[in-house]
Amino acid sequence: MPRMLDVSDEVRAEIGDEEADRLLAGDNTPGSYDCTSCRTPGDSERERTSTVLFIGDETAVLAFAHAACLPSQVVQVTEEQLQGAVKSIRGDTAGPEAQKVTPEQAVLGVTSGLVLIAGELHPALVVEPTGPIVRPGSTAVGDDFLPLLIEQGFMPVTELTAVPSVLHGWSVLLAMGQLHAVLQPSANGGQPVAWWQAHQPLQVTEGWRAAANKHQQVLMFAAPVGSIGRQPREDLLREALDKAAAGGKLVAATLPLAGT
Repeated sequence: MPRMLDVSDEVRAEIGDEEADRLLAGDNTPGSYDCTSCRTPGDSERERTSTVLFIGDETAVLAFAHAACLPSQVVQVTEEQLQGAVKSIRGDTAGPEAQKVTPEQAVLGVTSGLVLIAGELHPALVVEPTGPIVRPGSTAVGDDFLPLLIEQGFMPVTELTAVPSVLHGWSVLLAMGQLHAVLQPSANGGQPVAWWQAHQPLQVTEGWRAAANKHQQVLMFAAPVGSIGRQPREDLLREALDKAAAGGKLVAATLPLAGT
């Protein structure tokens, strides 16, 4: 019996008392699941788990998340986003009434490149979502991506003239020369959890890997959707970063390197 499942009042109001009670009793609840936020495995019988209800125009899909990643809540998405996410679900273990889903708007695009600061090349990751990121539980229209990161310790950048300060507890996981994840501190003080995790390990250039091994740290820049774009060359990436910084649309931190 999953005693650690959280069904918020707003989720209960949407799915009804009967369905909520079935979930709490262990019906329609997977013992194990992939967190809809960080996409790493979870176990509703061993760790606090949130129910997250994604509601489109015509469809509603129930998902599960680590309580440390997301609170139990209702998230409004477009029907197109919801249907696209449902089609991408693989190996669903939750049954037809309780599927795991990651809405399209929550996808983070990650680009690697070398950035020249104070005459030295530094390995960098540039993170830009494919859509606006709204604060969990918020019904407001807008983009809270940068405020959420600032609350985690990232700092606004107006020009790329100095290396950002180190954000302790966060790290970049590099294994076998490939980029696997950006890790953040666990809410309960345990092992770090994935803030972003690659579907497949991302290749980085030999120069990027050499710079990462030299500095043992990686610069991470983040900007709202539409600020950077997919730039084919590092000089164009730098131009986009400078423009985003000048426009007040860039935050950054230096993250220690985990792995090699």
